[in-house]
Amino acid sequence: MATTSHASAKPRNGVSTLAGRWPFLGQRRSLVAYISGIVLLDLAAIVLFGVSTEVRLSDVLTFAALMSCGAVCIEATRRLGMPAGVSRDLLSAWWLPVALLLPPIYALFAPIVLQMLLQLRVRATVLHRRVLSAAAIGLAGCAASVTFHWLVPAPWMLSRDSTVPLMYAVAAALIFALINTALIAIAAHTANPDSRWREVLWDRESILLDVVELCLGVTVAIGCHLNPALLVLALPPVVLLQRSLLHAQLQAAARTDPKTGLLNAAAWQREADTEIVRARRTGETLALLIIDIDHFKRVNDAHGHLVGDQVLIGVAGTLRSQLRDYDVVGRFGGEEFVVLLPKADLHEARRIAERLRTRIGRMAVPADEVLINVTVSAGVALINVHGEDLIELLAAADLALYRAKELGRNRVCIPVVPSPPRLSGETPA
Repeated sequence: MATTSHASAKPRNGVSTLAGRWPFLGQRRSLVAYISGIVLLDLAAIVLFGVSTEVRLSDVLTFAALMSCGAVCIEATRRLGMPAGVSRDLLSAWWLPVALLLPPIYALFAPIVLQMLLQLRVRATVLHRRVLSAAAIGLAGCAASVTFHWLVPAPWMLSRDSTVPLMYAVAAALIFALINTALIAIAAHTANPDSRWREVLWDRESILLDVVELCLGVTVAIGCHLNPALLVLALPPVVLLQRSLLHAQLQAAARTDPKTGLLNAAAWQREADTEIVRARRTGETLALLIIDIDHFKRVNDAHGHLVGDQVLIGVAGTLRSQLRDYDVVGRFGGEEFVVLLPKADLHEARRIAERLRTRIGRMAVPADEVLINVTVSAGVALINVHGEDLIELLAAADLALYRAKELGRNRVCIPVVPSPPRLSGETPA
């Protein structure tokens, strides 16, 4: 399950929650309307199923046992912290059994309980983000619960020899993941309309994690129905998996710039070095761009650093949306970005740099009831033409960037390659 710490970011799926910085003011109104609709729908479902559900002690005890396991998972991993952005966890190992074994009202309340605990014990974030997370997960769990109980009249059938109830449980788990993913993806795309849908939907890693969550949830549901005491045996492996998952995410978070979500300078240099070594070994072309926001200090001075941060986030988002999956993009410091373009020749690198310059120039960031537009200048360098290693390429691209600034900014420049000296007596062609 993906849980939140700060937005946009790239939501991961399965059971996901919205995280990341809030969008530019221009998109806030539609996003607030969407979030309000989701929360109101969740509240309506709570009222509807609350008045029509008979409270039974056995259901309450099962719910309490599963929520206790979720709380233990949270406490066992609390000291690891939570990476900024959208992070994955395995709390759906407890939410999914609630949806399968209990009436839908419990599936609506389960994320409220654990989101409150996450807010209090792990990372305090803006309250409305937690509310949206709980509402999205609750609606997804409610839909899965209604579907499963409609197909399987009695949850005890899960422990029978027949595979049909098990297949229905898997189908309900898929509904759980699909609805939650859709709700969060729409919110993320509303927050950043320039992002590509594939950035907020599944990738290979998130699909694998969703399969793991599905298997865990169904297995825990069967074990819990056979004997609730089996939750004691299920808890340690889930906690271990949760800790391993968070540790890997924290390692990945250490490679990224917290403000823009791009690679930080150190991580970018490591990846760039690897790509350059590969390009030299295979003889393929490779280009490097240095992109700098023009007059960025004026933005900070006139509108404040918070608006300047929004400009940086917008530029980073534009870079991500306009580059290929295997391009290596990072924030080099301040208002400077670096892009490595594997398999790009000089013509393609210049074309890409011009496209980035144009797209960023069309970007508008609202601030104090005015729209802020920025431009960028870029320097381009090509391997084996302007340099042989990363240091030489950076130096050449930096000189080209300096030249672009001298010529008036908002342009792309390429280093001048000096012609080889002619031999004495040699006549030009």
